[in-house]
Amino acid sequence: MRHCYLDYAATTPVRKEVIEVMTPYFSLKYGNPSSLHYLGREAKDVIEKAREDVAYLINAKKEEIVFTSSGTEANNFALQKVITKEKSHIIVSEIEHPSIIETCKFLEKCGHEITFLKVDNTGKVSPQDVEREIKENTVLVSIMHANNEIGTIQPIEQIGLIIKKFPNVYFHVDAVQSAGLILVDVNLFNVDFLTISSHKLYGPKGVGALFIKKGISLNPMIWGGGQESKKRASTENVPGIVGFGKACKLAKKDILGSITMRKLRDRLENLIINTIADVKINGHLADRLPNNLNVSVKNVEGEAMLLYLDMEQIAVSTGSACSSLTLRPSHVLLSIGLSPEQAHGSIRFSLGKYTTEEDIDYVAKHFANIVSKLREMSALR
Repeated sequence: MRHCYLDYAATTPVRKEVIEVMTPYFSLKYGNPSSLHYLGREAKDVIEKAREDVAYLINAKKEEIVFTSSGTEANNFALQKVITKEKSHIIVSEIEHPSIIETCKFLEKCGHEITFLKVDNTGKVSPQDVEREIKENTVLVSIMHANNEIGTIQPIEQIGLIIKKFPNVYFHVDAVQSAGLILVDVNLFNVDFLTISSHKLYGPKGVGALFIKKGISLNPMIWGGGQESKKRASTENVPGIVGFGKACKLAKKDILGSITMRKLRDRLENLIINTIADVKINGHLADRLPNNLNVSVKNVEGEAMLLYLDMEQIAVSTGSACSSLTLRPSHVLLSIGLSPEQAHGSIRFSLGKYTTEEDIDYVAKHFANIVSKLREMSALR
């Protein structure tokens, strides 16, 4: 039976080249980067080289990169540490990743004010709405570059130019889904903070990074030692950071590979639309990540489709990986106007660098058969 992985938005396999550069730092080159001897210096040097490679991917300076354990931690870092006074105001979109939404809910309980911006039926934030909501106590605007469920790409450049007019307001962008797939440029975006994650671009899990614009001072996320310019204490994950750096370096070279990915995504979309009735494409049809296809199928449960696809060794998702174990409908799909029934009938296909045309045809064929079978079963109830 063929194995087809179409859940790259949840995580990506680690590239062989990445594994190769990581391997020596588990056993042969095992020094603590804080140690002064040769093994420690060697570890410190490779961390700084990786920092350069991560910075290069997003057009940043290496001293502007702080390594974290994940994109979630980096998002938490930016949101929590930018607040320095009581009753601060933060603006986010209502379709942000849970690491943003839940952190904002926590900050709200702490007495801070949060504005959750509405989006249109394609998942887009209005730059004018952002400007309208900025007020005297606003300290931060956080808008994701591309949505993890529906792939919609936000007008980050426009929003960045607007926020630039307000010198006391910082701008944070969650670029976890977009970095390595499409252009991410901290200078073009006019951002103060930007989050990326290793395991979304064929690097190892357990490592991410927060870009902090030079000149901005933040209290440490973790107190203790002097690691990461005293912003995140704890012994560095040397193998993970080395792998992350290599993955970013390779991603920078492979950015044009998204053209092929888009063609395959469009092929899958057309096959599904032409073989299955009553299918809705979710998200913006043009301004969308090249590997994302989120569909709602009328009168069929998403979990049932997922389980039947799984039996055919096809891996997909019914929502974001961070919240797919819950029974609640996706907050993203509800925010773009879908009913709970439509949201529950959604499937996310996300392609990657190892997806082939044969994979697409295999998935489309089985998906059509599964939907037909499930609809027949539903009609018999």
